[in-house]
Amino acid sequence: MILEGLVTTISSEGEINIAPMGPIVDDRMERLRLRPFKTSQTYRNLRQHGEGVFHVTDDVLLLAQAAIGQIDPPPLTIPATRVRGHILQEACRFYEFRVEHLDDSSDRCDIAVGVVAQGRMRDFFGFNRAKHAVVEAAILATRLHLLSRVEVQAEYARLKILVEKTGGKREREAFAVLEQYVQQWRGGPV
Repeated sequence: MILEGLVTTISSEGEINIAPMGPIVDDRMERLRLRPFKTSQTYRNLRQHGEGVFHVTDDVLLLAQAAIGQIDPPPLTIPATRVRGHILQEACRFYEFRVEHLDDSSDRCDIAVGVVAQGRMRDFFGFNRAKHAVVEAAILATRLHLLSRVEVQAEYARLKILVEKTGGKREREAFAVLEQYVQQWRGGPV
């Protein structure tokens, strides 16, 4: 199963990178398989350092901002307990991990990690249709170089209805951030 969340890693300069990621997970959350692209900072950090933290969160604004690389303001973090890394304070759950195997023989890497510590920060609020719509819109925003403008605009029009009907202020703000990003996109097929 793929579980959408956020991964924090540290660069060789000590900078925190926050990236959305949908690792393949097992039911017990003891092993995760991350699949970053070789062009990503997450890949570079894990290749150099081999440790990070996976976060389960219901904060779709942070997910949206991370997807497009525009996190402002940076979220509060606390030091991880078993790895050199950082835990997002507002996450629901976190899983500190170490790389066990890294295969970067293709553009999209396959990184097997083992969970070495985990914790719970707060209850998971849950997802409504608006939160799901923002997650889907964020994923689309990371695929603009692969998709046509017509496809993306049609999907955003459908998702916007869900956000307007069932979302709160944070979901609407997240969707607006993503819409603006898509409208201003100048690279690739879109």
